[in-house]
Amino acid sequence: MRTLPATDGNSRRAAASGRRGGVDNYPTETVYGIGCAPQILEAAKRICLAKGRADNPLPLACSDTDEARRIVEFSPTAERLAERFWPGPLMLVLPAKVEYSVWITHGAKTLGVRVPDHQISQELAKLSGGVIVSTSANLSGEKPPTNASDAARQLGEKVDLILDGGSTLLTRPSTVIDLSGEYAQILRRGPITWEQIEQALGI
Repeated sequence: MRTLPATDGNSRRAAASGRRGGVDNYPTETVYGIGCAPQILEAAKRICLAKGRADNPLPLACSDTDEARRIVEFSPTAERLAERFWPGPLMLVLPAKVEYSVWITHGAKTLGVRVPDHQISQELAKLSGGVIVSTSANLSGEKPPTNASDAARQLGEKVDLILDGGSTLLTRPSTVIDLSGEYAQILRRGPITWEQIEQALGI
């Protein structure tokens, strides 16, 4: 495991590692993430085993909204929320258009996607074909790390590279909204409140 400053050059190095099946830690605006190229089965498996969570789907970060539309079915509600809150700390769970391995989906017909409001994580997604696995870089049950040192303490021995971008702007993972059913359902509370979501939707 190497820790490198989160520069553009090192982001390209991390993305190249990911294209070869590597697993990396990197900053987002919320917490530090652990990621890989989602199409590489063994890399996604490594992340699930490293975190100690082998039964929950892995969320994905996209470089922009168009990339998100490529892999999930957008509803009018999703379009409105993406327009209001992306880039930002809101993850939308939507029907999948792209088939990933069981280590990504764990059998679900949906994918959780967002566009992060952070240059490094956006660039990593862009350099990885537009999409990268982006789940918090913590052991299951532990507090998600907000700096590179905490990320290294929890998962450093299980990743290939850590990009150190200093402390994250926010201190908790993104809000998660499931839009795959008839009604919107909040799965995880985070920086964006339900009241803000209702206001954006006019309800």
